[in-house]
Amino acid sequence: MACRKCLVRIIQESIECNLEIADRSLIVLADAGQIEQVLINLATNARDAMPEGGRLTIGTELVELNEEYVAAYGYGRPGRYALLTVADTGLGMDAETQQKIFEPFFTTKAVDEGTGLGLAISYGIIKQHNGFIKVYSEPGEGSIFKIYLPLSEEAVPLDKETEGVVPVKGGDETVLVAEDDAALRNLSRIVLESFGYTVIAAEDGEEAIARFMANRERIGLVLLDMIMPRKSGKEVGEAIRKVCPGIKIVFMSGYSMEIVANKELTEAGFDFIQKPFQSKDLLAKVREVLDR
Repeated sequence: MACRKCLVRIIQESIECNLEIADRSLIVLADAGQIEQVLINLATNARDAMPEGGRLTIGTELVELNEEYVAAYGYGRPGRYALLTVADTGLGMDAETQQKIFEPFFTTKAVDEGTGLGLAISYGIIKQHNGFIKVYSEPGEGSIFKIYLPLSEEAVPLDKETEGVVPVKGGDETVLVAEDDAALRNLSRIVLESFGYTVIAAEDGEEAIARFMANRERIGLVLLDMIMPRKSGKEVGEAIRKVCPGIKIVFMSGYSMEIVANKELTEAGFDFIQKPFQSKDLLAKVREVLDR
């Protein structure tokens, strides 16, 4: 399972990881890849909140919210939910920070450590699934994120559950990942390394070119963000293709292919993946291009 492998990569040895899974099946109507993205983001934040080590607990349970609960806490709707809990023993947050953490671009990290979009995206994903997410925290006492997803009363038939599922494939090739957003760069590295790839990372265009020139004999594929400081992805791709015309390149962008595509890129045979992407989609695209 992609998510489990990624979580193992994310959590440091100094952090104890506990799973407290419900003793019954909790079926929700959800996009597994998007929920995986939420889990990876919460686990990454928990790790960063425990620089000296600690304990991360991920649990699931069945809960039923009644009208009195909704009235008392001011959120949710009465009904039965699958509750997903991600708790850490880290630095914690004050009340002011808790009120802002789901806002786009709000972050307590350094400038080069992330955009602050992770929790905002997670919040949006949960809302799309008709659920809600709450945080409980105190400075120095860790944080608990609780995700409520409406419980489906109907089990998915086995043939429907497995229909169209394609096994995720890894590899042993070396991939250059050029991405100026530290959180996205690290996530891509974790996903690829979890499935056997060797990753060389670069945080801007010029560094990407330098890393490629120093390792071009062993790099099988280049993953380039379209918009980066110190040379764009397009400029990096052109520079790399001059010395290695056959190199396989996959562009990443938050814009759709229809917006970023132009005659030069399409004629050069570049491949494309739109951000934000699920880990399985990244793995599938990388494997698809490498196997050509």
